[in-house]
Amino acid sequence: MKPSLSTIRHAVIRYLNENLPEYYTYHNTQHTLYVYEKAQYIAKKENVNPVDIDLLKVAALYHDIGFAKSHIDHEKLGCAMATKQLKAYGFSEVEINTICGMIMATKIPQNPKTLLEQILADADLEYLATAKYPSTSQALYQELLHFNPNLSETEWHNIQIAFIKNHNYHTAYCKRYKTFRKNKNLARLEATL
Repeated sequence: MKPSLSTIRHAVIRYLNENLPEYYTYHNTQHTLYVYEKAQYIAKKENVNPVDIDLLKVAALYHDIGFAKSHIDHEKLGCAMATKQLKAYGFSEVEINTICGMIMATKIPQNPKTLLEQILADADLEYLATAKYPSTSQALYQELLHFNPNLSETEWHNIQIAFIKNHNYHTAYCKRYKTFRKNKNLARLEATL
């Protein structure tokens, strides 16, 4: 019998807290919990059924677990980790493939194929369209400095501007309600240069 979602959530959060290096100032437990909440919210707006929402929740919990091993190909690492654990939990191959599809859909550049993949991809970058964008972007910059100490603030701003200009939300909800706010953040960012 499968464990409850709260049991899975507790196990993943504990694993992240114990295994993620401190230099992950963005890809950390707080980010995972944020994406977990946003994915559920977007799913409800998209009228997703409860069974699929449960799979989405599991995918959200595991979507960045690969960072505990490496920042390179972390999605693939996360899929491997999720597959091993979810098999032990009694998830079917179809369910695991669906979850891994969602995890892989968060890889940049995003290319989600299904509605569930679109939801997780949008939840992962929902912060681009929030008032928290400046502080979240700064946390990501601090994290990237660990891997590239020579990355200047100006370079980072230019990377972010290019990223936001090339980014599109995938779900009807985010296209309608998040794009305008994201573009406001972009304009603010461009004004700082």
